[in-house]
Amino acid sequence: MSLDALRGFDMFWITGGHLVIAALAGLTGWGVFNWLESQMHHAEWHGFMFYDLIFPLFLFISGVTWPFSLRKRRSGGRTMGSIHGHMIQRMLLLVFFGMIYNGLLKFDFEHMRYASVLARIGIAWFFAALIVTHTKPVWWHAFFAGILLSYWAMLALIPVPGHGAGDYSMEGSLVGHIDRLLLPGKLYKTVHDPEGILSTFPAIATALMGSITGNFLMKSDMKIPRIRKFYFMFLAGALVLLAGWAWGHVFPVNKNLWTSSFVLVAGGISLLFLAIFYLVIDIWEYRGWAFFFSVIGMNAITIYMLQAGIINFWDTTEFFFAGLTGKIGGEWGAFLMASGYVAVVWTFLYILYKKRIFLRV
Repeated sequence: MSLDALRGFDMFWITGGHLVIAALAGLTGWGVFNWLESQMHHAEWHGFMFYDLIFPLFLFISGVTWPFSLRKRRSGGRTMGSIHGHMIQRMLLLVFFGMIYNGLLKFDFEHMRYASVLARIGIAWFFAALIVTHTKPVWWHAFFAGILLSYWAMLALIPVPGHGAGDYSMEGSLVGHIDRLLLPGKLYKTVHDPEGILSTFPAIATALMGSITGNFLMKSDMKIPRIRKFYFMFLAGALVLLAGWAWGHVFPVNKNLWTSSFVLVAGGISLLFLAIFYLVIDIWEYRGWAFFFSVIGMNAITIYMLQAGIINFWDTTEFFFAGLTGKIGGEWGAFLMASGYVAVVWTFLYILYKKRIFLRV
């Protein structure tokens, strides 16, 4: 349950949570809400904001679930061919959904963006799953370290025409150079795409870090008591986070480039969040509060796709709340509208939950 809740917590911020925080900052003027509102944006280039965590946390969680899924499939008698078929199907579906999200149905292939968040999740998860499926856990750590170090070496040592090697700017990085050479259609930032080709390579390490964590959680509670699992995850998260910040002094923490230091910083924070959710929900069994997030987490891809324009939740929100917010006006009106949007989205997901309708990929 902690995984569903954490996934829902992650998605909450892009399903209206950021709007509520902005409204609270305007309404109260309190420092804590002003600081939180400042974190509801991506870092311009180098650096890290809370909003930069949403994507890697989702990919990390996808990695956590795979060892459990793999064990279930193997114990159920599934052949390796069947398992591989599922992996390939999942990857291709996510790539396809990403293209739909980016406007595939407009049939303007020349100006369409082909890279996407869902494609990166599908591809990075697929290669991490291959590693997990066909190697022993000791090799997972070797692959993890090898990916991060080799990516650092590529960006630091391979020269880019007109910029040289070790240029981590948007225009001068090897990442953007390869995107401009090889990616068809348009790039998200004209000269660079944050979900481009080369930067998908270190994203594999993000998913692999999740699988390493999932494999650890899967160990018998008799062998490693749950409270010790919490201690290990929390300590590991703190150490990985510190290592990422330290590495960031020579290889900047950058989500757009998905730098190796970014993998560690985002991975460390993801581990800390998972440890806390695991402690509260699965060990202490305080679960009532988590239901709100679980409803979102169990249909995360559904709501991500629908918010792309398939369903206009703002029109529904205005139908129910615009009259009242118009009467109230001001900051209270803005807060009510933001809260109303969250309520509309959550109610829609709750109806799907009650009807047992889930988009499984």
